[in-house]
Amino acid sequence: MLKYLSKSLSRTVHQCPEELQKGILKNHNNSNYDTEDDHRTVISLTVWRKSLIFSCNGFTVIGSDGSLVYRVDNYRGCSSDQIVLMDGSGNPIFTICRRKLRLVDCSWLVYDGEVGNNSSSKPIFHVRKNMNILEKSSKVLAYVYEYDGIYDKKKRAYTIEGTYTHRMCKILDESKRVVAEIKRKQDVAGGVSFGLEVFVLSVSPGYLDSGVAMAIVSLLDQMFS
Repeated sequence: MLKYLSKSLSRTVHQCPEELQKGILKNHNNSNYDTEDDHRTVISLTVWRKSLIFSCNGFTVIGSDGSLVYRVDNYRGCSSDQIVLMDGSGNPIFTICRRKLRLVDCSWLVYDGEVGNNSSSKPIFHVRKNMNILEKSSKVLAYVYEYDGIYDKKKRAYTIEGTYTHRMCKILDESKRVVAEIKRKQDVAGGVSFGLEVFVLSVSPGYLDSGVAMAIVSLLDQMFS
C-alpha cells in the first residue's frame, strides 16, 4: 500500500526521497504494541509533515499497514485560521478554527465534520495554548476543554505536555493518564535521517480517539511552528 502511495506522491504530488519512503515502510512492521496496564493495542501512526498536494502545506498520516489514514491540505498563501482534518479518502473529520475574539487570543475551536464560516454548529472542544508567563518551569503546552458555549476549566479533558519543537509530547487525560505520545521516529532504516518532518503518534484507543489526537497535533503545529 505504501508503495502505491509513494508512486502517487512522486507522480502527482511531491518528489519524496526513495530512502525516506523505504524507511517509513520498514518502521511500520512492528509499530503496534500492547500496553502493560490494560493490554490494549496502541495505535501507532507515522506523521509526515507534508501535504499530498503540491500547492499545499499540511500532514500525511500513515497507518501501521502502510495505508493512508489522515491528511491535512492547506493551500499555501491562504489563511491557516481554519484547518480541516480528513480521513484517507478525503472525507472531513474535524474542522479547527482559530478564535478571534480578542487581539491576542491563542485558542482554537474544534468542530465535528466540516463547517463553513457562517455555520451554526457547536464546537466539541476548546483548545487553549498555555500563555501563563508565571509558569516558566511548566511543561504544559496547551489545554483541551469540553465545550458548552463557554469553556469551563473544570471540564478539562486533556493536557498536552512536553516540547513540540523537538517532537516529544504527551497527551494526558483528566486522571493524568498518558493517552497519546508524540515521539521522534527512530532511525532503523539503515542510515536514513527522518529529522523533525517525520514523527510517530502513538494513541491508546480505549482512552483517546486517534482522530482527536491528530487534530491536537495539527493545533500544536499551529501554536509552535
